[in-house]
Amino acid sequence: MDQLLADLLKVLTLERIELNLFRGESRDIGSPQVFGGQVLGQALVAASGTVTGREVHSFHAYFLRRGDFNFPIVYEVDRARDGNHFSTRRVVAIQNGEQIFNMSASFQLPEEGLDHQMDMPVVPAPETLRDLQSHAQEWIAHIPERLRNVLAHSRPFEFRPVQPADYRNPQKLAPQKSVWFKAADRLPDNEALHRSLLAYVSDYALLETALMPHAITPMSAPLIMASIDHAMWFHRSVRVDDWLLYSTDSPSASGARGFARGSVFSRDGRLVASTAQEGLMRVAKRD
Repeated sequence: MDQLLADLLKVLTLERIELNLFRGESRDIGSPQVFGGQVLGQALVAASGTVTGREVHSFHAYFLRRGDFNFPIVYEVDRARDGNHFSTRRVVAIQNGEQIFNMSASFQLPEEGLDHQMDMPVVPAPETLRDLQSHAQEWIAHIPERLRNVLAHSRPFEFRPVQPADYRNPQKLAPQKSVWFKAADRLPDNEALHRSLLAYVSDYALLETALMPHAITPMSAPLIMASIDHAMWFHRSVRVDDWLLYSTDSPSASGARGFARGSVFSRDGRLVASTAQEGLMRVAKRD
């Protein structure tokens, strides 16, 4: 297996230290704090570890403090409810004695029902597009070092943007974009694992959609950006080791906050998940 993907699976394999208590490692991906997607994925793994025979269909999470990747994170799970068809879990992530994150997640026993969905956007196939890393090589030498560390960092997923961003020459654009992505290697047939990995990767570049109408990039202005909350709904079975289309838009930005939402489609056009996120989006004053 790809080494980076194998390491991510290790990060998502939590140590069980009590019946409802788990501990996870962190990784430095070039940012000054723990990647939010890592905390989302680990919290979902912790919640799933207390549920049997049911799959997560939604979660709602808040980021409270920055996580430090030099220390482990402890996840405490509250078994709020186990009903005939649904189970609810609350998860609190703790580091250095303080809450850094909390999540509510709902799990459902599989059942049949009415079925419809929106159509997948018409976009070029992933094989016809260039990888994000190859685009970044054209301008990465011209951006600040703090951003270069994040963009140059190798990832366990491959990304192929439909509308590649030009960080050097930003233009005012409609707040809509799409990117194909998939895990770097084949993964086990485990639905809970694929959903946890989808939660992990869903945090990549979602909030950046809210910058597009303002011709602003992390290069063109001193930006302070941080996730405030993140919600996700899982509609159908998913495999993250096959191409998925992440189509995002941003209906609003105001009050130093940006709001973005996303739809995740399988290659054959099935809507497998939806996301929504609000984040701090503050343009700081230059020195």
